[in-house]
Amino acid sequence: MKFLLAAVNAKYIHSNPGVYSLKKCADQSFPSACTEIAEYTINHSMDQVLEDLFLRRPDAVGFSCYIWNITEIKRLIHDLHKVMLGTDIWVGGPEVSFDAPEFLRQEPEVLGVMKGEGEIVFPRLLECYRQLGGSLRGLDGKEEKAGERRQKAFWKELQQLPGIAFRTGRGEVWDHEVCPAAELSSLPFPYKDLVGFENRIVYYESSRGCPFSCSYCLSSIDKSVRFRDLSLVLRELDFFLEKKVPQVKFVDRTFNCKKSHAMAVWQHILEHDNGVTNFHFEVAADLMDQEELELLGKLRPGQVQLEIGVQSTNPQTIREIRRKTDLEKVRRVVAQIHAGNNVHQHLDLIAGLPYEDYESFRRSFNTVYGMEPQQLQLGFLKVLKGSHMHAMAGKYRLLYREEPPYEVLSTRWMPYEDIIRLKGIEEMVEVYYNSGQFPNTLHLLVSGYSDAFRLFEALAMFYEEGGLNKRNHSRLARYEILHDFIEKQREKQEEAGGKTWMGVSMETWEDSLVCDCYLRENCKSRPGFGRDLAPYKEKFRSLVPGLRQLGAQVHIEFLHCGEIWLFDYRKRDPLTGNAGMERLE
Repeated sequence: MKFLLAAVNAKYIHSNPGVYSLKKCADQSFPSACTEIAEYTINHSMDQVLEDLFLRRPDAVGFSCYIWNITEIKRLIHDLHKVMLGTDIWVGGPEVSFDAPEFLRQEPEVLGVMKGEGEIVFPRLLECYRQLGGSLRGLDGKEEKAGERRQKAFWKELQQLPGIAFRTGRGEVWDHEVCPAAELSSLPFPYKDLVGFENRIVYYESSRGCPFSCSYCLSSIDKSVRFRDLSLVLRELDFFLEKKVPQVKFVDRTFNCKKSHAMAVWQHILEHDNGVTNFHFEVAADLMDQEELELLGKLRPGQVQLEIGVQSTNPQTIREIRRKTDLEKVRRVVAQIHAGNNVHQHLDLIAGLPYEDYESFRRSFNTVYGMEPQQLQLGFLKVLKGSHMHAMAGKYRLLYREEPPYEVLSTRWMPYEDIIRLKGIEEMVEVYYNSGQFPNTLHLLVSGYSDAFRLFEALAMFYEEGGLNKRNHSRLARYEILHDFIEKQREKQEEAGGKTWMGVSMETWEDSLVCDCYLRENCKSRPGFGRDLAPYKEKFRSLVPGLRQLGAQVHIEFLHCGEIWLFDYRKRDPLTGNAGMERLE
């Protein structure tokens, strides 16, 4: 009996910790059981995935279902059933757990749903299959009395198995209660040797649940928080450190909700730093105190990154979505971490929340932008089945896409037209801010607008009017486009009879753009607006002995203002990835 656990991830660098945990629990309960893992991405050809699943010849397949992969998984299920009639199909995960009976009615090819946490359910399901001696559908049609008896015994076992919903042989749907939550410390460590994880993010869980009740989040359903024993956590972190994993991403919903737990982990990675591994934590900034901040300040630059969900700065919105946020404390905490220049901060906003219209969102954006995070994530509300937001959709006149990921289309406060405008702004923020490739030019540009939001709004309009959207622009092209945008703004200012836009010459803008361009990498192609450096090569060699031997490891730029700068790619900033800069003349 072979049971294949299949994951379809959003990107290659991602992995699915759920299937690894289920396999480890199965191996622990049934050492002789044949449980395998297959991981793909939504960017794979589903024909290739289907082919691979077929060639693996499993007796049963279990798909891990989320909003980002459920569409592809449904397609796979439909085709898999046609070419592998003897294979039982099971599903699990948040996208199917909260309406399991309805999902089974819509997808007749699926035999059952593992609901909630699967570590307890899956081994019990394997025991049912062990007694069956194969797949249920593989035995269908057999008239042998022994086969019939095993099938009847299998149905009887399923009827007594908590944590599942399934379709009986007569087509009836049975729906059992979710299993009680697992004792987190009793679960085995899901990873073994990390073969195949060399260029991927490793996900790790030291707690489950969330103490908060955010109305858009499924974690709000279970308000309890369970922690894995700290001694286990630290030992398992040592495994990642020993293997020099590039990044370990904690999936804990609010990692610092228990100060002693967070402090112990941060102290441990400080004392056992391997100089390579980066740890990602989702935290509530307004829960942090000075002791925690001082500890974070001691970490190696780039050793830790924090994701902080602000979501909105509108007090009425915050109350309505059942959050409690001390915004002033968030500002202070983010500012202190920022001043330390050693921790990457990623701040989140959600568009489409109740009581937040376009202007309110603009204020939220400007507040968060002013905190100067390394990344500002402008996301859009996902109306998840089972969440309180889903239940309140009528009251909020909340319209959202019928297909996953169920993204907001409009609300009482924000029409679809405004959602479209914010989509354009989101793209500009990703390209020009979150990329970290335009720091000097953005700093100059923002001062020319009433606020940062208006700058990105103007950029989005420039892209729209120029037909620049929905194209794959090269990195160099983004600098050329920004150059054109600046020229256009200057022309408008001059046509209106004004002075030079912002009092900044075009040469100064071009110097800023060139510096930004070479900060990140030694470009093979030079931007069209960059001055010709050929006449200065001998001067550069006189300023930097051994320049020829350094090759692409450095770049020297002669700016319009007369300054000469060395960009040294051997001395990158561990937080931003930008080259070291030294003024030569």
